[in-house]
Amino acid sequence: MASEEIDGLYGLPLDRFVPERRALATSLRSSGQRDEATKVAALRRPSVAAWAVNQLVRTQPKALRELFDAGDALREAQDAVLAGGGAAAGLRDVASREREAVDALVDLARGLLDDAGNELSAPTLDRVADTLNAAALDDAARAAVQDGRLERELRHAGFGLGGGLAAPATAPARRRPGAAIRTRERTGKRTERDEATGANRSAEREHAEAERAERERRRAEAERAARERAAAHREARTAEADARRAAERAAKALQVAEERRDRAQTALDEAEAEVTDARARADDTAEAHREARERLDAT
Repeated sequence: MASEEIDGLYGLPLDRFVPERRALATSLRSSGQRDEATKVAALRRPSVAAWAVNQLVRTQPKALRELFDAGDALREAQDAVLAGGGAAAGLRDVASREREAVDALVDLARGLLDDAGNELSAPTLDRVADTLNAAALDDAARAAVQDGRLERELRHAGFGLGGGLAAPATAPARRRPGAAIRTRERTGKRTERDEATGANRSAEREHAEAERAERERRRAEAERAARERAAAHREARTAEADARRAAERAAKALQVAEERRDRAQTALDEAEAEVTDARARADDTAEAHREARERLDAT
C-alpha cells in the first residue's frame, strides 16, 4: 500500500475522511490485502484541531519554518538563562517572536471550515495554537506535526519559558574615595608634609574600608541573585514535574479511550465488509434461483 494513499486521507476535507477510509479499506480487502485493509480501517479520524494543523502543514511551509526557527531560538535562550549566561530581555524578545509565529499560523487557520461547514471555534483555535506551540518547543511533537498525519492535538507539558528568572546583576563601578586626598597630598607644600602624611594614612584606611564594603556588597548581591535563580529553577522544575504527571495521566486515559474506540471502529468496518460480502452472495444466489425457475417454467 502506497504511503501517498494514507497521506491523501489526512489531506482531505474532514467530512470525507471516514467514507474515503472505508472505501480504501474495502478496496484493499477486495484485492486480498486484508492486513493492509485492517491497518487502514484502524486509522483514526483527526480531531478538528489536528485536522486544521495537518492542513497548515500542507499549505503553509514558510510560516511553519518560521515557527520552528523561532522555537529553536527560544529554547536556546531559555537554556542560556537557566545556565546563568543569558539575559532575561533577550529571552522575552525570542518568546515574543515565537508567539507571533504561532499567532500568524492561527490566523491562517481561521479560514478553514470544519466538517459541518462552520468556521473553527475559538476553543478549537486555542487547541491549534497549543499544538503549534508544542511543535515549536518539543522535538517529538514537531516530528508528529511535520508528518501531516496528526490525529489529536498536542500540548507542551514543559514549564513556562523565561518566567521568574532573574538576570545577573552588574556591579557598579567602584569609587576610590581617597583619590582626591592623595592628589592634594602630592601637590601640597613641603612644609605641610607631616599633616599630609597623616591625611594620606586616613585616606588609605577609608579606601580599605570602602574596598571591604564594596566586596561585601557584591558578594551579597551575587548570593541573592544565585538564591533567586535557584528558587526560580526549583519552582520551574516542580511545575514541570506536576504538569508532566498530569499530562501522563491524561495521555493514558486518552490512550485507553482511543483503543476502545478503535476496536469498536475496526469491528464496525469488518462487519460492514461482511454485510457487503453477504449482500453480494445473496444477490448471486437470488439471480441463480431466478434463472433456475425460468428454466423450470420453460420445460
